[in-house]
Amino acid sequence: MFNTFPHRPQGALRQPDGSLLWRLWAPYHERVQLVIWPDGQEVRIEMTPQEPGFHVHRQADVADGLRYAYRLPDQRTLPDPASRSQPEGVHAPSAVFSPGPFRWTDQDWTGVPPDELVLYELHVGTFTPEGTLEAIIPRLPQLRELGVTAIELMPLAQFPGERNWGYDGVYPFAVQNSYGGPQALQRLVESAHRQQMAVFLDVVYNHLGPEGNYCGAYGPYFTDRYHTPWGQAVNMDGADCEPVRQFVIDNACMWVRDFHVDGLRLDAVHAIFDFGARHVLAELQAAVQVEARRQGRRVQVIAETNQNDVRLIDPPHDGGYGLDGVWNDDFHHSIRALLAGEREGYYRDFGQPQQLVKTFNDVFVYDGCYSPFRRRNHGNRVRDRDRSAFVVCVHNHDQIGNRARGDRPITRLPRSACRLACGLLMLSPCVPLLFMGEEYGEERPFPFFCSFGDAELIQAVREGRREEFAALEFEWGEEILDPQDPGTFAAARLSWEWSGDSPAAEMRRLYTDLLRARRTWPALRDRQATRARLTGPEDADPPPLLVIERGGSRTCLAWANLTSRPQPCFLKEQDGYRLRLSTEQTCYGGRRNLQTFPDTLEPFELILLGQGDEHP
Repeated sequence: MFNTFPHRPQGALRQPDGSLLWRLWAPYHERVQLVIWPDGQEVRIEMTPQEPGFHVHRQADVADGLRYAYRLPDQRTLPDPASRSQPEGVHAPSAVFSPGPFRWTDQDWTGVPPDELVLYELHVGTFTPEGTLEAIIPRLPQLRELGVTAIELMPLAQFPGERNWGYDGVYPFAVQNSYGGPQALQRLVESAHRQQMAVFLDVVYNHLGPEGNYCGAYGPYFTDRYHTPWGQAVNMDGADCEPVRQFVIDNACMWVRDFHVDGLRLDAVHAIFDFGARHVLAELQAAVQVEARRQGRRVQVIAETNQNDVRLIDPPHDGGYGLDGVWNDDFHHSIRALLAGEREGYYRDFGQPQQLVKTFNDVFVYDGCYSPFRRRNHGNRVRDRDRSAFVVCVHNHDQIGNRARGDRPITRLPRSACRLACGLLMLSPCVPLLFMGEEYGEERPFPFFCSFGDAELIQAVREGRREEFAALEFEWGEEILDPQDPGTFAAARLSWEWSGDSPAAEMRRLYTDLLRARRTWPALRDRQATRARLTGPEDADPPPLLVIERGGSRTCLAWANLTSRPQPCFLKEQDGYRLRLSTEQTCYGGRRNLQTFPDTLEPFELILLGQGDEHP
């Protein structure tokens, strides 16, 4: 009577003897039939009930690619919630896929340490003209040359149609068919490891999408006790939640075991509701790390959240969940609000130079202090926790795509301000994340897009977008793009162009040089010793200049003009510091040709000073 719930993975699972075991959790039904189509002929097989609520069937001589589905007593024939492959989309039968035949050659690969991570977030469908996982492979060397050490793929779980950000996935175990399916992901990861690059995968465990989501037909995967912005919450702590928790944890472990991914980015964990004694995130992390040890690789689990809560990364013995990292949106918001002057929505909490100082010194701006936007105290303090556990950015898919037209900052801000943002990102002691195209100043937008098949859902999405932006106080002054229009998706494809001495080439040169400095300068490799302050004329309120000091015994200094006007800086050569870089040098698209310390900083200029022989 004191037994724990049995661990019974779901799906069509290849067994050690080569046979195939189908296992389905369907407690709503006493009987379930397995339907298969060998040689195109339909065959129905009565599955064997297995307590509590499972149905199983085992069969020899089953080839990969065999189509199958489950027939319920109400005569519906539905795909497998734990399908590993959906070759014909979300409403069609599932297909058997076995990961074992792939021949991995990355046995010596052990991963990337947290303090060496440079994440590059990309959307498979718009990163290349082909929009496939295979098409990413030829571009890996250029990302490595840039200084990227890990690509982070937006969600791959099978979604409706061929165009989607990925957060409407409905088969968490199946790699999107239009991206090339599961074999293509294996080939991409293998190729990345050859380039000494890690692969992180964005996974969504707080909800499933609205179309093709049949989990609710089988059992209580969802609960009406909590609600997310996307609908019903996943049942993590209610009655019959154990198979649901195992479903999620097994999925996380599958990416590590079968696809050799090096990390998971958990989407919006603040919308995962679990008030049980052991949170599902802590349980997931423990299971992932067991699998990582089996594989002999470092695997990092990073939470995306707006909670500013260090408990996510604190060890379990201190009451935490033990995750490896957490996003820090305050860094992005501080820079965006300050440089662009935006104050709508959550930007209302930002825009003061002192808040940018706090992101360097303390990581979170809101670390227990009062948030006017939320009208309550928010967050908790980072104190001396390792800065390599926090991910920061100046661009990401949300902050670009959740605008009316998906416009990038470079189309609204001076290039000098974008260069300053790059410099601030690279000087942060936290892990930098780049969004695809940012490194060369991509001007093509990244709007929200989808390709649902249900007419009522399509209209609801269109109306929802209009209502969302109508509620904002900020006047966009532009028509909202239709997310269902194929042209909205096509416009988001990267130009991937930075030839010659173009502005794109100059921007990419700045990113490359700063990433090299971050990688090679001892002061910038020190992730803990960071001190920032504001300075400037005594009558300036607030002071216009940001001074950042990095490193312990050996340091580098950065002076940044946070304003659109030239500012006196009173710099002079001292204490062995030498001028190393300015974001306004001509090679980066500015007007400077610096040889000596300047008396004035240009608008939005950042100057980097180093000790010794360091050079970016």
